[in-house]
Amino acid sequence: MGLSFPAELRYADSHEYAGPSDEGIKVGISAFAVDQLGDIVFVELPEVGASIEKGSSFGTVESVKAVEEMYAPVSGTVVAANQAVIDTPELLQNDPYQEGWLLKITPADPAQMEQLMDATSYSAKVEGGS
Repeated sequence: MGLSFPAELRYADSHEYAGPSDEGIKVGISAFAVDQLGDIVFVELPEVGASIEKGSSFGTVESVKAVEEMYAPVSGTVVAANQAVIDTPELLQNDPYQEGWLLKITPADPAQMEQLMDATSYSAKVEGGS
């Protein structure tokens, strides 16, 4: 199917990713999640300054098929929310890793990154259908 999973990112079972950014950790949803959703029509994100907890919902993404909760891959404080994705949800579909990032957070515990899957493990999980 040719989905990409950048090696510098770490992935959660629930298909969110976390990776390094100039402002802490960048959070988004994987190409696999975007592919499963189909045409994305609406994205809801928390405000800057909000705290998010690993494993807790931090927003929703709505497609023509469904509304899905997004779950924080790590705990932290939101320092940026991608207004471009809120205004133009197609960015998420076209480029989930660069233009389509969702949040930038200051991590509460950077070691939580180590609990996430690397790209190889995540790719095997989603492509293996488990």
